[in-house]
Amino acid sequence: MENENNKEKTIGYPKEVINLLNDPRFFGRMNDPTGSAYLKGPCGDSMEFYLIIEDDRIADIKYYTEGCGATRACAAMVAYLAYNKAINQALDISAGEVIQQLKGLPEDHLHCSILAVSTLYRAIADYLLRF
Repeated sequence: MENENNKEKTIGYPKEVINLLNDPRFFGRMNDPTGSAYLKGPCGDSMEFYLIIEDDRIADIKYYTEGCGATRACAAMVAYLAYNKAINQALDISAGEVIQQLKGLPEDHLHCSILAVSTLYRAIADYLLRF
């Protein structure tokens, strides 16, 4: 499933991260989410998160970005960490945790973890303000 564009974006990442990047389970957009958010990072990459929240638990989550490999890796990791978690547990996910889990995020891309976590937080806030 890994195409030539993704190969360049994943150089230097551990196999587990590459597998997560290529897993379509969390990538894409969602119709009628219960919470969603869009943010643009300082580097110009944008990120979207879509949530289905049932009984205060993230029952489904999708992210979408056309950004660099680091942006996509961070979004994928945040989706993986938040999936099936209670809202308060998802709000405990930090940029530091994402960086630690990725094991190899380049120094000049640490801001991507902040973008991913911030977008998730905004999607949760969108849900909380609606319901």
